Amino acid sequence: MSNGSHFPLPIDFAEITPEWLTSALAVRQPGVTVRGVEIVDMVRGTTTKIRLKLEFDEPGKAAGLPEIMILKGGFEPHSRAVGMDQMFEREARAYRDVFPEMPLPSPTCYFADYDAERKQGIVLMEDLKQRGVTFCTVLRPQTHEEVARRLTVLARFHARSWNSPELAPGRKWGDLFEFFGIMQPFFEHYMEPENWSRFISAPRGAASSVHFHDPDWVKRSWRKMTDFSRSLPQCVIHGDIHLGNLYVYPDGTPGFFDSLASTAPGMLEVAYHISGSLDAGDRRRWEGSLIQVYLDELARNGVAVPSFDEALRQYTILLLYGHFIFMTNEVERQSEPLNCAVVSRVSAAMVDLDFRNVIETLD
Repeated sequence: MSNGSHFPLPIDFAEITPEWLTSALAVRQPGVTVRGVEIVDMVRGTTTKIRLKLEFDEPGKAAGLPEIMILKGGFEPHSRAVGMDQMFEREARAYRDVFPEMPLPSPTCYFADYDAERKQGIVLMEDLKQRGVTFCTVLRPQTHEEVARRLTVLARFHARSWNSPELAPGRKWGDLFEFFGIMQPFFEHYMEPENWSRFISAPRGAASSVHFHDPDWVKRSWRKMTDFSRSLPQCVIHGDIHLGNLYVYPDGTPGFFDSLASTAPGMLEVAYHISGSLDAGDRRRWEGSLIQVYLDELARNGVAVPSFDEALRQYTILLLYGHFIFMTNEVERQSEPLNCAVVSRVSAAMVDLDFRNVIETLD
């Protein structure tokens, strides 16, 4: 690690040393030295969240850096698997590039970067437990008020880049991944016959309507959905707002972490969040009003919004993404009860909104 560079990024726990942490923190806090580090605990899943206790020198203490931080990165056996590297890169870019320019309530970040050679992304952030936040969970469906408040914040975030010239190649956000482009290899991998049949045979398969099981139909519908998505106005999105990636501050402000920054139509996030966050019975009652909350906030922020009927059509078509993601989530990333819960909710939304007939209206 010559010349104080924070590269290479660690891919083994033993590489998380005081020297490396000093070089990483120097990106935003030059002159601070980490004298010691202890791994307190960790949560292992899609990525690894490691709680660190840091010992700082006097400049570090004077800078107000917390002694407890969370280091997030790919330290799992599956961390170099297909599609994981782009997830690491997208999250690092969210904290390094997007949120400083377009704030979204999220953990304070002390370091974020991506190492293409090692296919590793690292984010060093505050420990939200120290802030007294409430973490959301798929096992507790949300209320209308909770989702409405979150969609209001999300609409303001989307509006900042909605159909912006800065999304063009060579401009500020032009090199962010296009959402469905970067997801295509992941889709093709999990639609291989042995993979798809494995998921359909799992409990989550029984949680889904059998009308959405046929792999050839899924492939045709996915192509139609992705082509349709690219015809809509694009914006910078968070990229993964399921309940496991969300929390609430003590004053009720919704918080977002585990971002997969990319560009896509904003309605993709609305469909993904509403359908996966509400009990099926509540969603039937609240779906329309929540879509309208989002549209109204976009309009207040200067966006030319579609009609409600057109927005509902977009919402319906984009539901397929959430269904596919939780149908193919490996249990190392999300437990089977969580996958089943979300698949069940999204599948019910697709049935209620006549997804099969709506998708057939597209070329």
